[in-house]
Amino acid sequence: MQERHKNRKIYFEEQGKTTAQYVIPYMEKVMDINDQVRVLEIGCGEGGNLMPFIERGCEVVGIDLNELQIDRARTYIKETVPHAKATLIYDDMYNIDPKELGSFDLIFMRDVIEHIHDQEKFMPFLANFIKPRGKIFFGFPPWRMPFGGHQQICRSRFLSKLPFFHLLPMPLYKGVLQSFGEPTKTVEDLVEIKNTGISIQRFEKIVSESGYVFDRKDLFFINPNYEIKFGLRPRKLSGLIKPIPFVRDFFTTCYYCVISKG
Repeated sequence: MQERHKNRKIYFEEQGKTTAQYVIPYMEKVMDINDQVRVLEIGCGEGGNLMPFIERGCEVVGIDLNELQIDRARTYIKETVPHAKATLIYDDMYNIDPKELGSFDLIFMRDVIEHIHDQEKFMPFLANFIKPRGKIFFGFPPWRMPFGGHQQICRSRFLSKLPFFHLLPMPLYKGVLQSFGEPTKTVEDLVEIKNTGISIQRFEKIVSESGYVFDRKDLFFINPNYEIKFGLRPRKLSGLIKPIPFVRDFFTTCYYCVISKG
């Protein structure tokens, strides 16, 4: 397990830096990000991704299922921007009434969709919260990439650095985790991620069948977030591999896209 997974303030700051440096400029190719934009982040965690939007004067709403993370988000954001136009909600997104919450210019989901159960139901549900010309941003690691199973959260230093073993059949995967002494909670979390992990092809199929269109999409061989984590500059996937379904999943460490209602 890396230090950033234990020290959540570090994680909060890292999220904000990557979103400011790479994600917002990526979205600005298809929309303006200014103080008139209303932003909803689903799975906001400690709220680090929201900070660059707050600093631009946006009204932001963050929703997360983890109460502790929402409490931290309130603390971290208040410490950084005391008078931020920020609302943090501890709840399941399905419990939220669109009429009460209102609609948004941007829904933001970074490293979240791969944790959502029943993505075929969730994707069209999001349309209830988007303005007619609103956008949705997704950034996520495709399931078959080297660490698509999020095994970096393992306590075992060996397993946390072992690529692709999350692709083992479920009984063998659980057996490996247990044999290396991973706590029951970690095993449960990693098994859940294995159940919800999503490939590029399946994600694009769900987007299309849910009535959305792509404003832009890109596959990264080196995830933009790896610059702050490992000092590696972002790099898009080679054009030779990019068109090949299934194979590209093994080489794409991060998928970015912006979609809107068709």
